[in-house]
Amino acid sequence: MSQVPTDLTRIVLPSPLLDAIARAGYYPDLVADIIRAAVGDEEVISHLVHQETTFDQESVRRHITALVTTSTRLVIAHADDFPDDETSREDVATATTECIPLRAVRGVMLTHVVPKPSAYVPGSLGRELTLTVGWGTVSRVDLLPAVCADPSCDADHGYEGTIAADDISLRISAEAEGSGALDAAVTFARDLSARVGV
Repeated sequence: MSQVPTDLTRIVLPSPLLDAIARAGYYPDLVADIIRAAVGDEEVISHLVHQETTFDQESVRRHITALVTTSTRLVIAHADDFPDDETSREDVATATTECIPLRAVRGVMLTHVVPKPSAYVPGSLGRELTLTVGWGTVSRVDLLPAVCADPSCDADHGYEGTIAADDISLRISAEAEGSGALDAAVTFARDLSARVGV
């Protein structure tokens, strides 16, 4: 068994982040180490850990995403597993980190899904949300045929659309992950929003 490089062992991550990684249950030592390697000596200010399970034909695949902020950066860590090859029963994990300067983050968007809005309870914010963070690497273009106000007009008015930054989106459901996961996502988004572009 190989030893962890000493430069990683001296990097201390906060206990709440380590607890969230352990609760996600996806190779916690590996995930913690890739975050240590990316964060380095910077202090972790806030974090959000999101574990997702997907079904791939005959197998169950797990994926974890951890968003971590320092005083200067947003660190995004992803880890996935997949079969080594078609004949192997051994899985291989890939773990990737991306570091984005906070000043480069262009937007933080929370989309709340609220069932039965006529019976909305103030302060509840629904049971599902999507957190989207954009920094300009990936943009989504939504185009629709342009129309005019004249219902009898059959002229070609071209297209109209919107361009939205969509670098990372996480869907969080209270039914699947519990109400605490929604609270953690809202808290993380509020913290990140307050510090971007500063």
